[in-house]
Amino acid sequence: MFRRSLQFAIVALAALLILGSPLSAIALQDGAATPAPAPQLPATVTDVKGNEITVTDVSRIVPLSGDVAEIIYDLGLAANVVGVDVSAVYPEGQWDGLPTIGFERQLSAEGILSLNPTVVIGKEQAGPITVLDQIREAGVPVVIVQEPQTIEAPTLKIAAVAAALGVPAAGEELVVKARASIDAAIARAATSTSKPTVMFLYVRGGGTQLIGGKGSVADAMIEAAGGVDAGSAAGIAYFMPVTAEAIVAAQPEVIMLPKSGVDSIGGMDAVMDIPGVAETPAAANNQILVFDDLLLLGMTPRTGEFLQELVTLLHPELPAFEATPAT
Repeated sequence: MFRRSLQFAIVALAALLILGSPLSAIALQDGAATPAPAPQLPATVTDVKGNEITVTDVSRIVPLSGDVAEIIYDLGLAANVVGVDVSAVYPEGQWDGLPTIGFERQLSAEGILSLNPTVVIGKEQAGPITVLDQIREAGVPVVIVQEPQTIEAPTLKIAAVAAALGVPAAGEELVVKARASIDAAIARAATSTSKPTVMFLYVRGGGTQLIGGKGSVADAMIEAAGGVDAGSAAGIAYFMPVTAEAIVAAQPEVIMLPKSGVDSIGGMDAVMDIPGVAETPAAANNQILVFDDLLLLGMTPRTGEFLQELVTLLHPELPAFEATPAT
């Protein structure tokens, strides 16, 4: 009965985030396309590796990850995208029918080059490196942008992608909007009286079970939302394998996981079977929260809106957040 009620809580939460709240309906699922700007080309940028890249044509763009695809959409260049990786799921239905290039860490040069791209753009974790080199050798500009594990990541990525695609003005407009949204969520969290201990668990089918810690994206999100990262407080840097002792000792009041990972291990019953989880205050109080991967970890233009949702969940004493209607 306990597990059944916990699973219901997660399903209800998913409905809240995707369908239910005014904030989600307005900000997280806003499908209105941004008008296409006129790219200023050629555009010459220096990528994260210090390479000078010149982009002369953005008519056939291949983004290597879901967050980059989302940024391109918000910049008004979605019509120029000719292929996406499997993590490109927002806006819902936007990328349906486009060829899939696989997962950003397991790319194929042949598959990408078959799309006749004029520019390929991704983040530091894109690879393998040999595949990116093959694309470059074929004469296609490959832009790799920085991917800091901090709350500044959305604005930095937006600016870098916009510069590479020749739409810096559209990028600056989106940066201002994203920064204001993030700042508003952080300011609201700062008014809370609670400081819950939150643990991030990264799980995958096949036995991967990790506790997040200092320096991870989840750590940045927890801190921004006014929580205490249990992994960071325990001295964990980035990630460490799950142990029952570590989870029980941390006594997290909230546990967060990405939805795709939970699905891959068999759902909430499998989460409860992770050593130590059932013995936490989070489990006792139905505070095991499952979020869309791209919202929780993607650091996208929607990060500020998602942070507001997270602040509400972590600090129930705060007044309800009212989203400002889009203009």
